[in-house]
Amino acid sequence: MTDKRFPPDWNSDELLAELRSAIDGHDSPAESQTARLDYRRAERTGAPEIIYAENKSPDRVAELSGQLLERNGSVLVSRASDDAIRAIAEAHGNHILDQPPGADMVRIRLKDYDIGHVSGNVAIFTAGTSDVPRADEVRLVAEEMGTTARIWADIGVAGLHRLISPFREAIDWNASVIVVVAGMDGALPSVISGLSPVPVIGLPVSVGYGYGGGGEGALMAMLQTCAPGLTVVNIDNSVGAGIAAARIARQTHSSGE
Repeated sequence: MTDKRFPPDWNSDELLAELRSAIDGHDSPAESQTARLDYRRAERTGAPEIIYAENKSPDRVAELSGQLLERNGSVLVSRASDDAIRAIAEAHGNHILDQPPGADMVRIRLKDYDIGHVSGNVAIFTAGTSDVPRADEVRLVAEEMGTTARIWADIGVAGLHRLISPFREAIDWNASVIVVVAGMDGALPSVISGLSPVPVIGLPVSVGYGYGGGGEGALMAMLQTCAPGLTVVNIDNSVGAGIAAARIARQTHSSGE
């Protein structure tokens, strides 16, 4: 059976036909006039529809996640407050919940849901342990797109010798891409990019203090990198980093078959 979460190799005519089909077949829930969930986003693009919880009431987040869960069997909710996560757990506690400590993302799955596996390996490095919650969010997104993701934590430039063994492990593991999560001075992605034979994505996070705190210093450092080829997403944009990394990993695996 074809896994409809992942798009075929489209030519332009097939893409237009698929877009028309998606538009014609789009379901706008009668009970909701303010949200039009894109149930077929994964089918078109390979990347799932993700509920963005910020500025939504906890009950609204639980309601929307339930609609997506019922249709697709699995759903990610990002930027979820503690109240929103509690509302989700109360509404969908009989399903499988995955909410990493400190992360603002939660995954809900039906118990009989099979995520499938497209393959491709996503390596995730963090500069410090404070960066791990965003790394877990990258992992959840990458896994939701059918890739295998693995985290190596606390290998930043304050003790650069710690990087040697994890970097070797990631390359031996056949990582197709490396996401480097860093706050403070944001130096680690440049170091990795200067060593790595595979694409590197820098994810600046709002960990830090003083001048350039809140992730601004890390973002500026990554954008100004001396190591060519480093790709950078916005501050705390774990969703964007996870989707980009999974697409690279899947494409690399597909071209290698």
